[in-house]
Amino acid sequence: MARHSWTTLGAVALMAALLTACNNSAPETSRQEFPDDDGRRAGGAQDPDETTGSLLGGSGLTFGDEEPSGPAGGTGIGVNAYLWRASLDTLSFMPVDSADPFGGVVLTDWYSPPEAADERFKVNLYILGRQLRADGLRVSVFRQERRGGGWEDVEVNGETATELENAILARAREMRIASSQ
Repeated sequence: MARHSWTTLGAVALMAALLTACNNSAPETSRQEFPDDDGRRAGGAQDPDETTGSLLGGSGLTFGDEEPSGPAGGTGIGVNAYLWRASLDTLSFMPVDSADPFGGVVLTDWYSPPEAADERFKVNLYILGRQLRADGLRVSVFRQERRGGGWEDVEVNGETATELENAILARAREMRIASSQ
């Protein structure tokens, strides 16, 4: 009987600790916030009085906006929305293996161009921030060639990743200009 009560007490203590850890009602004076370059709070924190859409109600899943209307902006994704959409648009010819809009990561699967069936490419793309800047994007390109019935890694031209980054940045700028008109 004593063992059962210790097990129950331990389970209750564990649940209480988990619930306490999930509590987000820390006093405002204990949280230190620093605005990002675009006026949003670090970490995407939002004023409690500001209303936004939610995953299940209102306007559905929202990714936030590029240029916030006030100092708090939206909680949205932690990456630049134009870079995100331009990345998906530019890489649309390749099969996407994984795409994380909150972390800004796009990983493609291997793609073989129709004109070169004995070579294939893969792209890992990382969006590094909320600003539409050239240093806010990192692209890695991998290439393999079929040799002897298997695929072998081959060196990629150093300019390939840079050209892909430039194409994505140009598309993102086009999208931003089109949205402001």
